Amino acid sequence: MTNFISTDTFIEITYLTATVLFVLSLKWLSSPATARRGVFAGELGMLLAVVGTLFHHGIVDYKWIAIALVLGTIIGVPLGNVQMTAVPQRTALSHAFGALCVTLVGTSEFYLRAPDIPPFMMAVLAMEVILGSLTFTGSLMAAGKLQEILPQRPITYKGQNFVNLGLLSAAVIVAGVLVVHPEQMRLFPVLIIIPLVFGVMLIIPIGGADMPTVISLLNSYAGLSAAAMGFVLSSKLLIIAGALDGSSGFILSVIMSKAMNRSFTNVLFGGFGQIQTSVAAAEEARPVKSATPEEAAGILASASKVVIVPGYGMAVAQAQHKVRELYDSLTKRGVDVTFGIHPVAGRMPGHMNVLLAEADIPYDKLLEMDLINGDLPQTDVALVIGANDVTNPAARTDAGSPIYGMPILDVDKARTVMVIKRSMAAGFAGIDNPLYYLDRTLMLFGDAKNFVGNIVRELSGSDGHR
Repeated sequence: MTNFISTDTFIEITYLTATVLFVLSLKWLSSPATARRGVFAGELGMLLAVVGTLFHHGIVDYKWIAIALVLGTIIGVPLGNVQMTAVPQRTALSHAFGALCVTLVGTSEFYLRAPDIPPFMMAVLAMEVILGSLTFTGSLMAAGKLQEILPQRPITYKGQNFVNLGLLSAAVIVAGVLVVHPEQMRLFPVLIIIPLVFGVMLIIPIGGADMPTVISLLNSYAGLSAAAMGFVLSSKLLIIAGALDGSSGFILSVIMSKAMNRSFTNVLFGGFGQIQTSVAAAEEARPVKSATPEEAAGILASASKVVIVPGYGMAVAQAQHKVRELYDSLTKRGVDVTFGIHPVAGRMPGHMNVLLAEADIPYDKLLEMDLINGDLPQTDVALVIGANDVTNPAARTDAGSPIYGMPILDVDKARTVMVIKRSMAAGFAGIDNPLYYLDRTLMLFGDAKNFVGNIVRELSGSDGHR
């Protein structure tokens, strides 16, 4: 390589190319039509970043790097081969692994440089370790809740917010002491342990309904900790990549919170998602109308316009491919079929979009909440598949509801509403849904995949008899 360009020049060119690819990746990922290109650009950028790093003069022994690459591949391949329903918890695990890496690097850098660490560098290093530690345990907790290993409902107790803020304040105080007195090396383990505990305590009071926001927020923390690590290691690429990750995660968290009409503090400290058992029990006694697959197929076949609203229940049942078959059956009959997508439907941002894209639903048929709500009053049938809180009219009408003010999909304004649901159990918010008791609503009880499949068979059978 020295015959053409120096090693340092090659590394800089590689890093610059990787940086450009990271920026383009974020831009392309913002649209479903270019998302695949964005994923490829991000992967290529990361590959170039790793290749460039391997050419650094500071690397004197590649043996441990090779071992780590092999072990990482052995662990990573099965972790990446997951069902779409497991992508949210898989994403949370990725945040945890990245945050652990940042924490370990920060720890090694501290003990390599201490006690002669300039105040600015110590402040950045402390920020790196605090964010990395709390993101590590917080992401593990989020993954546990999403996998239902841990309770999904919020666990709250008196004075919880005071305890959490006290832990965070203690970590900041320890960091401040180390900035002024880096020779106090015995305090550094405390700087790690306190945020590790804080990460656990931060996620305990958060319910499943807030997981899309929490995942994007943890993504932001992981990015910011990586950016701080870039300052410690004097790596411009890490600073830029971390800043991109942190800022995009934060912006996405803002969008998610706005979609739920809630603030960050309410998400993190509000205990949203606690079951209101007395209300739910009282509401379950109310009568509902139900329908069979045959009846549902007849209603859909006679409709001119249908809006399908997917939710996490569709993901659990892995019904997206059956939904595609239903879309094909209806469009062949001349029915105008579109999909209403709520920003926080599912368990991570864009969860429904990814599932429907996997089933090759046309991108132009996936309409965001603001676009589809204007069409719902002119819609013949709104078919809700496993969505609950994002269609709950209580968000508009009940000032005492915990989801009051949250923008929802106005499916109750359609001429007929059909809801595929296993039971009358409450959603993540733990509250009953008045939608189910409307005169225009028909409950389709059963597994979403099986029920949609039965509707498709009925539609196909009726086509054969015409």
